[in-house]
Amino acid sequence: MQVEMSGRVALITGGSKGLGYAMGLKFAESGAEIALLARTETDLAKAATSISEASSKRCKGYVCDVSKAAEIKSTFDRVVADFGKIDIVINNAGYAKAGEFVSITDAEWQYDFDLKLMAAVRMSRLAFVGMKERRWGRIINILNTLAKTPAAGSAPTSVTRAAGMALTKVLAGEGAPFNILVNALNIGRIKSDQVQRAYDRSDSNLSFEEFVANAGKRIPLGRMGEAEECANIACLLCSDAGGYISGTAINVDGNLSPAL
Repeated sequence: MQVEMSGRVALITGGSKGLGYAMGLKFAESGAEIALLARTETDLAKAATSISEASSKRCKGYVCDVSKAAEIKSTFDRVVADFGKIDIVINNAGYAKAGEFVSITDAEWQYDFDLKLMAAVRMSRLAFVGMKERRWGRIINILNTLAKTPAAGSAPTSVTRAAGMALTKVLAGEGAPFNILVNALNIGRIKSDQVQRAYDRSDSNLSFEEFVANAGKRIPLGRMGEAEECANIACLLCSDAGGYISGTAINVDGNLSPAL
């Protein structure tokens, strides 16, 4: 099956590394033009150059802290001015913040909601207008498996991710009459920059490859996933080949989650 995305423009938050970068590269290789959003200019420049050189498609980086409403609006307007439209939004920005419930402060709760839930709300609301006019759009919310199976000590991230699943269903219902498809990917343990940071904090005597291999033994498939494997699914969902899939949250976790 050939996945074709020529003529499409994709905006990807958290786009300079890990899953965001992998999706940007896959989309560009399939023909799309790419706007990457992240907070660090040097990382963005490196990622955008790498994607452009690998795909021969236009890719541009935009410094944006998506936890701030004003930055979302101004950056969205810049992307539209540069590319003319936004067909695809990937709400990928976030990090895994979790702790004992009583230890989580109001400020930590608020930041988690602003970074993960409200960033997706605000970006999707802006994108919906043009998508409805063109009667074509794709939105993917990148969540994690805790959205379906929250556990003790998993707040605030499990709570905001669960809210992201509800948002996905609401947007899918409202977008359906306009051919706007909205889905979520519930990510499990994927080899990415977050895993690299966990390794760096661990003070382990193992090599990074050994660290990843050991962590993968606890997954039913016996290994961590690759960012490219998530990107492949996202690319399918955002193409016409995935044109009858909307309103669902797909686990990308090697059967780690007990929930369907």
